[in-house]
Amino acid sequence: MDQASPVSPALVTVAPAAAPAPATAYAPGWYPDPTVRGVQRYWDGRMWTQWAVHMPKPPRPPHATLPLAVGVGALVTILVSLVASRYFVDWLAGYRWPIAVYVVIAGVTGYGPVMAYCWWASHRWGRNSLRADSGFFGRWADAGWGPVTWLCCLAAQVVLGLLVITTGIPFSNNTDGIDTVGGERGYVISLLVLAVVAAPLVEEVVFRGLVLKSFLSVMRAPIAVGLQAVLFGLAHFDPVRGTGNIGLVIVLSGAGAVLGGSAYLFRRIVPAVIAHAIINAVAMTVALTGLAE
Repeated sequence: MDQASPVSPALVTVAPAAAPAPATAYAPGWYPDPTVRGVQRYWDGRMWTQWAVHMPKPPRPPHATLPLAVGVGALVTILVSLVASRYFVDWLAGYRWPIAVYVVIAGVTGYGPVMAYCWWASHRWGRNSLRADSGFFGRWADAGWGPVTWLCCLAAQVVLGLLVITTGIPFSNNTDGIDTVGGERGYVISLLVLAVVAAPLVEEVVFRGLVLKSFLSVMRAPIAVGLQAVLFGLAHFDPVRGTGNIGLVIVLSGAGAVLGGSAYLFRRIVPAVIAHAIINAVAMTVALTGLAE
């Protein structure tokens, strides 16, 4: 790469380059300008922007944001769809279909509406690309950053879990009773796909993608990360668990804070998706094998 000698890090604005996307990079970031020698230009995920710098390592650009209405709408939609999904599955329980069918129905009715809303909101208020608006970009380094993020989530959950236990706060695990439902293969496979694939993808797009970016448009980063973390914990509230929800929300909010911090620092959500998938995979393994006992 041809680079000019280091100079002042001041940004300069020139007309966007009329050139194709970087051949080997798709995530937003700084890349060698395809038309101007010794200049790096910012690629926003879909097109070249007017921002260019005359230095090899430019400062990080401001975090991408979305209108607050996008995040509020995503929160309302996922809340309504998850509650409606529970009652809908309970209503269908009288037909005595295989358990795996109910798991699939719960996933489709619980996550389908919010993903449809996110797609619509991206086209209505964003950059017409849900991938770009949510930050769903990955790099090879994420294969390492994902597990590191998971370890940080685990540490946060352990600390908050000990706090909950020592203070006597009611706690109920959201995987309680899974191993007693049934051992049919279809049930186990569908449950694992829902928990390890669908849930991390959808929840990260919603909370660390659209919700976090919408909060960043009206509040400082620490507040935005903390608020989306608490809302993430509250999204797992289940009336059946009663007061046990209190401890569960606290512990899951800790994980949500780490995942939100990861999305903010990396400017993408793939590390958080990987970490979320590991969290759920470990929890499902413990629950289905009876190790929790």
